[in-house]
Amino acid sequence: MLGEWIAEGRGKRIVRRTLSSNPLKVEVSFEDGGKILGVDYSGFGTYWSEVRPDGTLYGEGDGAYLTADGEMVAWHGSGLGQLKAGGAVSYRGMLYFRTASQKLARLNTVGGVFEYDVAADGTTQAKTWEWK
Repeated sequence: MLGEWIAEGRGKRIVRRTLSSNPLKVEVSFEDGGKILGVDYSGFGTYWSEVRPDGTLYGEGDGAYLTADGEMVAWHGSGLGQLKAGGAVSYRGMLYFRTASQKLARLNTVGGVFEYDVAADGTTQAKTWEWK
C-alpha cells in the first residue's frame, strides 16, 4: 500500500550512451532538483535500461540527493518502463535509500515506490511515495 509522499523532483537528461545494440541497452545520466521529506535537494543519477523481447524496458540505477545543509541521501533502484511517442520514456519501480543524516534517517527503513517520466525533449519528472 502506498504511504506518505517522500520526494518530488524535476530535471534534465544530460547524457545518453548505448551499451549494447542486441538487445538494446542504454545508459542515461540526469540531474534534478526538488524536495525530499520537505527538504530542498539537488540530485543526480545514472541508470541503464534494456529493451526486453516484448518491447518493455527493465532498468536499474543509482544516484544521490544533496541537501542545502550538506546532507546526502544515496539511492539504488530498479523499475519497468515503456517507450512513448517521440522518444519519451515512462518508468515505475522501487528505490532503496541510505543516509547518515539524522533529519532524513527514516529513509533507511522504507522502500520508495516511484514514477519517473522523461519527455521527448529530455526533461524529467519524478515522484516517490513510501511503500507500507
